[in-house]
Amino acid sequence: MTTHLLKSDTFAHYADAFSAGEPEGVVNLIPDAKAWQWISANAPLFECPDPTIQKIYYYRWWTFRKHIKQTPVGRIVTEFITPVRHAASHNAISCALGHHLAEGRWLADQSFLDEYVKFWFIANNGQPEPKFHGFSSWLAAALVDRANVTGDWMFVENMLDDLIADFAHWKQERRIEDGPHAGLYWQYDVRDGMEESITGSRKIQNARPTISTYMFAYARAIATIAKRAGREDVAHNFEDEAQALKRRVQTNLWDKDAQFFKATVDAKHLSDAREAIDFIPWTFNLPDAGYEAAWKQLPDPAGFWAPAGLTTAERRHPKFRSNGVGRCEWDGACWPFATSQTVDAMANVLRHYKQDFITRQYLLESIQIYAKAHHKDGHCYIGEYHDEVTGEWLKGDNPRSDFYNHSTYADLVIHHLVGLVARSDNVIEVDPLLPAGAWPWFCLDGVSYHGQSVTVLWDETGERYGRGKGLRVLLNGNEIGQRANLGRLECAFKK
Repeated sequence: MTTHLLKSDTFAHYADAFSAGEPEGVVNLIPDAKAWQWISANAPLFECPDPTIQKIYYYRWWTFRKHIKQTPVGRIVTEFITPVRHAASHNAISCALGHHLAEGRWLADQSFLDEYVKFWFIANNGQPEPKFHGFSSWLAAALVDRANVTGDWMFVENMLDDLIADFAHWKQERRIEDGPHAGLYWQYDVRDGMEESITGSRKIQNARPTISTYMFAYARAIATIAKRAGREDVAHNFEDEAQALKRRVQTNLWDKDAQFFKATVDAKHLSDAREAIDFIPWTFNLPDAGYEAAWKQLPDPAGFWAPAGLTTAERRHPKFRSNGVGRCEWDGACWPFATSQTVDAMANVLRHYKQDFITRQYLLESIQIYAKAHHKDGHCYIGEYHDEVTGEWLKGDNPRSDFYNHSTYADLVIHHLVGLVARSDNVIEVDPLLPAGAWPWFCLDGVSYHGQSVTVLWDETGERYGRGKGLRVLLNGNEIGQRANLGRLECAFKK
């Protein structure tokens, strides 16, 4: 990837240290020996004054490439580095598919992600992989978000009929047809990838904010793709579908007394617990204005704010951390999967909603705490889930948790801290969500965006990069926009 301010050699030591500190074990398509070669050719370079956020940025690219695997039906991205019994063919798991696409959309080479998406539709002798629906999915929304970065809409337009068929399959499998929650979607907590929760069950069919929101986002994304493809009737139908789901989520899953979205515990009643899954409607910008009071709970130490991370259930609840340890409990411990979604939701609230409960400082601290959690036994580490107070990784030394690819991190840095907002038009939008005065400088260099190389830099004094004071955007090395202070900046460009 072409960079214009930062030099690849400056950061190569990260990959060398990561490789030296961890036994290689499972080797997929890109071995440790070629890790930096792959990272420097594909990932944007990044630097900032926070050494932990910067180090973990490179660590997560180093671990991500470990999961790129060649199969007879194309390259895929795995979740677990070692084989697990519940996986589909070739150890593929669809649970974090949306996260893989969100993280990977910032890479220069997108061909392996194209193959990965197609894998789920053709792996079974040209038919969908049988375990594709083993976990809830927001695939179409993730594909639209990726196209907004890459500019490649042809791929998703060619996938349109497959996505329509997949939506219909989900509708047949999981839509609630009768009762007060008719029109919403149900899911076992384990099939949300969120087993042993306070309000869910491995066997009971609960209406959950997760899958209903995912299906809202899925429908809205299909409408977007169909409109671009000139299929206005399909676009209209799926926009109607999305709006109907929005109304049902807001009407049936909002607890007016608790001021929170909730999962159901039976055919009539909402749960008595607030959970991190209830922030997911904002991850996909589902709620109208008027529901923001839920965010009062996020920075509350009795709610979701804990010393080592954002919890998956409110800490005040009597069943918080009540299911023991070691069986993938989502009853309060910190899961990077949920942290990724909650930080995305927080960023959307800061950008699109008016409220007084969360600030940019909370967003920055959430990512700082998340970055610090990426450590175990003196080395960088990403596992399944960890204690909310001590930060201890709760799967211990189980090798399946090593390099666990079940969340995002680089995407949070690029999209929210640096603030490169992906769009489909010929405008580069930068909207850093850093608090004023937090960082005197940062640079993201060599982002492959709509087929061109984008650089975003912030230099409070003008001395760090020698380009003058302020926020600047470069396209292929040439400045196309600037502002004196840290804030939203739009720059038109030609493809």
